[in-house]
Formats: sequence, C-alpha cells, structure tokens
Amino acid sequence: MYPLHRGRRLRTNESLRSIVRETSLSPTDFMLPMFIAEGKDVKSPIPSMPGIFRHSLDYTLDEVKKAYDLGIRAVNIYVKVSDHLKDNTGKEAWNDNGLMQEAIKRIKDAVPEMVVMPDVALDPYSSYGHDGIITKGKIDNDATNDALCLMAVSHAKAGADFVAPSDMMDGRVLRLRQALDQSGYHDVGIMSYSAKYASSFYGPFRDALDSAPVSTEEAPRDKKTYQMDYANRLEAIREVLSDVEEGADMVMVKPGMAYLDIVREVRNAVLIPVSVYQVSGEYAMLKAAAEKGWVDHDAVMLEQLYCIKRAGANLISTYHALHAAKLLNK
Repeated sequence: MYPLHRGRRLRTNESLRSIVRETSLSPTDFMLPMFIAEGKDVKSPIPSMPGIFRHSLDYTLDEVKKAYDLGIRAVNIYVKVSDHLKDNTGKEAWNDNGLMQEAIKRIKDAVPEMVVMPDVALDPYSSYGHDGIITKGKIDNDATNDALCLMAVSHAKAGADFVAPSDMMDGRVLRLRQALDQSGYHDVGIMSYSAKYASSFYGPFRDALDSAPVSTEEAPRDKKTYQMDYANRLEAIREVLSDVEEGADMVMVKPGMAYLDIVREVRNAVLIPVSVYQVSGEYAMLKAAAEKGWVDHDAVMLEQLYCIKRAGANLISTYHALHAAKLLNK
C-alpha cells in the first residue's frame, strides 16, 4: 500500500520543523565551567583549549556577569592552586580563606542569583594530582571522604548553592549529606559526578589546572582504581542509583558526547535531574577540526548540544556555554 503517512510533510519548511521539534535548547540548559587563578588582571590562555582562560577573580566576576546576562544560571568553578600549597592531605581545600572560598563569596556577592557549584575533589590540592589521599601507595577511600566533608562544609560556609563531588570515592555522597546537615547546611545541594569515567578526553582540563597524576612509586600512575572503566554500562547505573539513595540532588555523566548511551540509561533510571559534562577534550577536538576548516564550528557545536539534551540531560556543563548562548539568543 502506497504510504498514507509521509514524514517529509512535517519537514517542508522551517516553520513546520520548528512546530514539531521534539527537543529545545536555551541558555538556561547550560552550566559554565570556570578556571580561577590567583592574582589580579590575570587572563591566562589555555593552549589546548582555544578561547578558554584561567582568570583572576576580577575577570572571573566579569565573566559571571556576562554569563548571567546571556541567560546562563549556573557556574561550575575550579581553582589552580599554587604548588607550595599542595600536599598529600589536600588541606588547602578547606581553608576558609582559600582561593575557592573567596571565589564563591565574590561570585555570590556580585550575582546573587547565579547558582554556584564548586568542584569537590582533592586533585588540584594534591601533590600527587590524585582525587584522594594516598596511603601505602593506594587511594585511601575513607580518609579521602573525611577530607571531602571538610571541603564541602567550607564551600557551603562560603555561600555555595551546591557542592559537586567529582572524586568517585565510594560512599562520599552520604558522608557529604551528613556533614552538610550536621553543620546546618540543609539547603545546600549535591550534584554528584556519579558516572565519571577514566577517560582520555580529560587531557586539556588537567593542563588548565596542572592537576595530572604525578608518576611516582608512592602513588597510582592513573585514576583507574576510582574512575570507571569506559567499557562498562551497567556499572554506571549502579553508581547512579547508589548516589541517589545516598542523597544526591542531581547526578552527572562525564564525559558527554561519547557517552550518550549512558546519559539515556541514566535518564531512564532516575527521577532527579541529570547533568552532562561536555569535557575539555571534546571541546578541543571541535576547535581543532574547525580551525582546519573541516567542519562548520557553530553548526556542529549546536548539533552536539542538542544531541546531549535529546539524550536526556537537564543541564549541560560546556565550555561552549557563552558562545552557544549568544547564538541561541539571536
């Protein structure tokens, strides 16, 4: 029987296509990752991430205001810590007068309605570049959780809206929830990096923060004992469900584009918001291809962001956030 239904009827022109479009994208879908450095008037380019900079706090505040004016409502912040402040305990992470804590305070003072989600992990503060404390050559899960609790409470004290544990220690969401509640921060949320894979896409990020694992006999040479094996799917669901049970308010899948199957699985499995991190390597690959003239940068960028949203993301952490928001606002 000749087709009664012709899909092309709904693709005739842009007006029709916009009417039946299943996925929408707006600046409020984005979270802007930001790298913060010590000093003043610092705008240090990151060579492996064209267009991205480490900013001192004065420039950081300008960027936050710009993001808010474009419709972006969340920032995920990371700090580059001076080497003399790094050690195996990561104790600078819970210094109430530290760079991260000062950044949180300044951002909330400048743009009170911006949702601030500081990173909770020890790697920027660790002399080994690991997300956890090293004991006898291994990552000490429970000692690390103790440190993360101090860190999260310090962030909450500074004014953070959410804490964002990216460490992948077992049981840390429950410990953080308990620590925040016991300290009176019942309204501070947890966005857990629940399905964070041991990915090679993170390289440029580690350049940005000088936080790559240091190869020594005293510590693991990579992060594969705590970040997930990229060959696994069901493990991601177990990790996510565990974090939800422990009190996570949002869960994250990281990386993004290469893991959209995981994003959809997670979206189907939970009833809380799902965030996705389009990571530094994914950003750098598009920049490099566009620089060569091999792809149309803006067209591919928007297509990628739509695909992440279509897969089930409620929030997309992306270095493209400012540029994408400008295009969408047109």
